[in-house]
Amino acid sequence: MAVDREILILPFFGQGHLFPCIELCKHLSSRNYQTTLIISSNLSSSIPSSIRHHPLVEIAEITDDAAPPPPPPEAAGGSGSEPGPGHNPFYRLHQQLGLALESFLSSRINNPTRPVCAVIDVMMSWSKEFLAKFGIPTAAFFTSGAASAAMEYASWKANVANMKPGEVRIIPGIPEDMGLTYSDINRRSHRPPHMGGPPGGLDGPPGLHGPPGGPPDLHGPPDGPQLGPPQPGHRPPWVDEVDDSIALLINTCDDLERPFIQYVANQIGKPVYGVGPLLPEQYWNSAGSVIHDRVIRPKRQSNYTEDEVIQWLDSKPRGSVIYVSFGSEVGPTLEEYAQLANALGESNRPFIWVIQPDSGRHGPPRAFLGGKPGSDTAEEEGYYPHGLDSKVGDRGLIIRGWAPQLMILSHPSTGGFLSHCGWNSTVEAIGRGVPILAWPIRGDQFYDAKLVVCHLKVGYMVSNGDLSEIVKEDIVQGIERLMADEEVHKRAAALGGKFEGGFPASAGASLDAFRDFISQKSP
Repeated sequence: MAVDREILILPFFGQGHLFPCIELCKHLSSRNYQTTLIISSNLSSSIPSSIRHHPLVEIAEITDDAAPPPPPPEAAGGSGSEPGPGHNPFYRLHQQLGLALESFLSSRINNPTRPVCAVIDVMMSWSKEFLAKFGIPTAAFFTSGAASAAMEYASWKANVANMKPGEVRIIPGIPEDMGLTYSDINRRSHRPPHMGGPPGGLDGPPGLHGPPGGPPDLHGPPDGPQLGPPQPGHRPPWVDEVDDSIALLINTCDDLERPFIQYVANQIGKPVYGVGPLLPEQYWNSAGSVIHDRVIRPKRQSNYTEDEVIQWLDSKPRGSVIYVSFGSEVGPTLEEYAQLANALGESNRPFIWVIQPDSGRHGPPRAFLGGKPGSDTAEEEGYYPHGLDSKVGDRGLIIRGWAPQLMILSHPSTGGFLSHCGWNSTVEAIGRGVPILAWPIRGDQFYDAKLVVCHLKVGYMVSNGDLSEIVKEDIVQGIERLMADEEVHKRAAALGGKFEGGFPASAGASLDAFRDFISQKSP
């Protein structure tokens, strides 16, 4: 059977962006489209072999080998200098990838299955200028959820500059339990160690100048990306970036975020499709059983095998383990990691703590620039809680590097998740009925955390006070509050039960609607 032309998909560099795009390729291919995933060559090792053998999915690697290496810190001209094309590695990487993308499009444009559309991660919005040269329309793709986009837009429209401490402002179209607070508007997330500052300046949802959860935008103004969070009442940069897109796809579904999907659609005046959560097919087909990550995603370096982690979990009582992980792209400060280690040492709860090799170090993750994590120097190697393993014994499992997160969250011994509330981790936990202790670091993570705690009511914040500096007492009390609350566990289980039937029906319907929309747009 002939396919209905080709759709290009351009993910950003991080795995939190790549994996949803891989799943989107599968879903669109199942709707009779040839899909081509265009990736930087340094992402090649992250592509599962199963997708490489998919008959309707092509992996197109564009090389960035000629991109100049990141400059030494002193090249920035010292403190107070503004980043620019001459010393911003992301800017220069964009220039090289742009040339490679243009070359690829030139070779593809006259094919019988000429691309009918490109779905581009909003972190790759710079690519639109190259796609426009070939007359290829674009649909914007948010790998994060809808609540963050809706809340950022709402804060722009709500005239919040004069809000006072303690005030809550209800926004028409936004659920009342997500009313804007003074702290929402005046929050300034502390600079995360991986990035050295809020990503692209935004403390809100995704956009051209750098969505939350990633490094600065590769396009940005001529003298480099915008720095500093947006001021209250200012137009979110992502609004302009979706303005010339034909549609917006969001990695969510009606069961989780229907009011927020509808709010965004009403505000931007174009089709918005909730097409997720875009988790692996095995995740949706294994409700009620333990998932094995090794059959889904390429294994990374780790000090424990998946079987060893399973054996440890099997030895613990049902619902007793608190799982602690901040993902690969963002995390607490070195000082906060030390507070976390002390808290886990004092707690009586069994725990799994996943620590990335670069945890706590400054600068962007090496993986974003094609490098490998880790270093020969202790300062750059990142934080590690030396001595904690001997203190806690078999009560704790400290994983260095890669961890089988889907398996851990689906294991019956896991009873809570201390998370930064990156969107992928959030929906992975929700779908398995695991309540969340939210420790957001920056950007959309704050609104994801608010969604979990205030709207879905399946978790708690790690602290009821200022989140800019978390101390041991906050963490100990937060863990106990989460793990001891039977009602929050019941609500989490009930919400997870909505996904026992597999991939959300509403997301499937949205994918069908997007397919029909693209077909109508095709010449």
